[in-house]
Amino acid sequence: MKKLFSIALIVCLGSYLVSAQELYMPRNIKAAYAKGTRSINGKPGVNYWQNHGKYNMNIKVDADTKVVSGTEEIVYSNNSTDTLRTLVIRFVNNLHKPTAPRSGSVSQDFLTTGLNISAFSVDGEAIAVNENDWGTVGNVRLKKPLLPKSKTTVKIDWDYPLSKESGREGQIDPTTFYVAYSYPRISVYDDYNGWDRIPHSDRAEFYNDFNDYTFSIKAPKNYVVYATGDLLNPDEVLQPEIASRLKKSYLTYEIQHIATEQELKDGKVTLQKDWNTWKFTANHITDVCFGLSSTYLWDAASVVVDAKANRRVSTQAAYNVKSKDFPNSVKNNLYALNWFSNNWPGVPYPFSKMTAFQGFADMEYPMMVNDSDTGDPVFAQLVQDHEVAHTYFPFYMGINETRYAYMDEGWATTLEYLIGIAEHGKEAADKFYKTFRVQRYINDKSAEEDQPIISMSDQVSGSGYGNNSYGKASLSYIALKDMLGDDLFKKALHHYMDNWNGKHPIPWDYFNSMNTGSGQNLNWFFQNWFFTNNYIDLAITKPQISSSKATFVIKNEGGFAIPFDILVTDTDGKTETIHKTPAVWKVNQKEMTMTINTNRKIKSITLDGGIFMDPTPTDNVYEVK
Repeated sequence: MKKLFSIALIVCLGSYLVSAQELYMPRNIKAAYAKGTRSINGKPGVNYWQNHGKYNMNIKVDADTKVVSGTEEIVYSNNSTDTLRTLVIRFVNNLHKPTAPRSGSVSQDFLTTGLNISAFSVDGEAIAVNENDWGTVGNVRLKKPLLPKSKTTVKIDWDYPLSKESGREGQIDPTTFYVAYSYPRISVYDDYNGWDRIPHSDRAEFYNDFNDYTFSIKAPKNYVVYATGDLLNPDEVLQPEIASRLKKSYLTYEIQHIATEQELKDGKVTLQKDWNTWKFTANHITDVCFGLSSTYLWDAASVVVDAKANRRVSTQAAYNVKSKDFPNSVKNNLYALNWFSNNWPGVPYPFSKMTAFQGFADMEYPMMVNDSDTGDPVFAQLVQDHEVAHTYFPFYMGINETRYAYMDEGWATTLEYLIGIAEHGKEAADKFYKTFRVQRYINDKSAEEDQPIISMSDQVSGSGYGNNSYGKASLSYIALKDMLGDDLFKKALHHYMDNWNGKHPIPWDYFNSMNTGSGQNLNWFFQNWFFTNNYIDLAITKPQISSSKATFVIKNEGGFAIPFDILVTDTDGKTETIHKTPAVWKVNQKEMTMTINTNRKIKSITLDGGIFMDPTPTDNVYEVK
């Protein structure tokens, strides 16, 4: 198409020269860099360390009493340079205790008595603990300090009741349970904050070490167990035909119906012992969980996620026979795992399995998602895509979601949008993204809740939490992608992921890795998006129009460095689209002057931010009178 207009860009110099500025760091983050545990080049520092647990657990679920019980042994390695005199124990499900702090109200069915500890020992020596005083975090004073670069063995016997009201975990129906956050664990001790003692209050999410897990689930006859990790003993828990189908599914893209409704009713799925013990293993992973049901249908197939290594991943689904969404779950995951592996983020899916379990949470877990049945196949696919995208952030990257939710939710929202374009086209993906991820943020009546993204997530109130974690963070990543271009953005993103997968990155590690990976100092951009109270709002001033050119000022009223299009329409109805990346705001983040040379008569000039929605669109259009 012949270009209608030639463009000359004039950038107004001002007081916003920030490209070389140093980004603000709290004192504890500065100290980590000074100690060499983190590096300004974006990589883990020469003195980086993280602690590690080796968990061996035997868990039992009583389907009649709805009690989960377990014994566990944790070999805990203190890889830090500090002497630990206390172990901080985290039990998320104490959220159900009446005395636990919560971010909102709950029903009576949500409440339980919480964790009961019947035995607790360290290196074979019993320690008396009073778990009745614990919330979601408890402290155990060690009799002997745990020295740097040493190990200790912790043994715990415990039980707790499943809540009747299911959310992220609990009873789904009388025959089906989702059992997550089910075991006491040693909280994270890290290089920038020491022990993680932030209570879980239901809204914020999680932060865990990368541990190794060997665990068994003892379940009643006819209950199928779906869990994080590899099933080690299918022949010991499944009848031969069912075990054969499962093994076949590991090798084929064709969907296998592992267990049908009639087979479940006839007792032809599990071995017909009173109890079956299902054994699993998963290494270098931040958590394990499981679901079990005596009535859920079971589908499975597999997909190659790494063509070079010919590595296949099992994708499974467990769901109620009345479900409208889940019959498509395995098919959708086959597509998603392939797409995420080969497009965005373009890193092969890092684990061996992904199971979608029908529940109520719309929540991610390592190798599993617990999603609701929506009755809308398009929306159901998008929700599942979003939760599966979390595989990369926070599970592959070890994000501290409690403090920095934007480091995982923002990326999952971005990946949800990008795969949505591939699945449903850009127009549909843009419409959904604007409706669900931007509109409520940009039109938020409580704008004082709109704090800088860098704010600690557990300290941001009201809608500000969702705005920062999802929409604003995602828009920053998409804006950076627009500015760098796909190739350079992916190169920088992979640099960040290569640096920090299997570790615990913080926002400054992301900033520094993207700087190094792109070969550019992007601090001006990160300052603009993460450390300010900026928002999205452009405006066009009255152009000065002559016979051969039009000159006008675009004001960045909100301040965010966003990409946008300039649509110039002439009196013949022809429109030229001029795209501007966020780079136009590098020098002056308040305004830019633009001159358009043309021998055509201009009818209108419009600013269009696309998914970067403007709360005052009327001042984005100038009509020539």
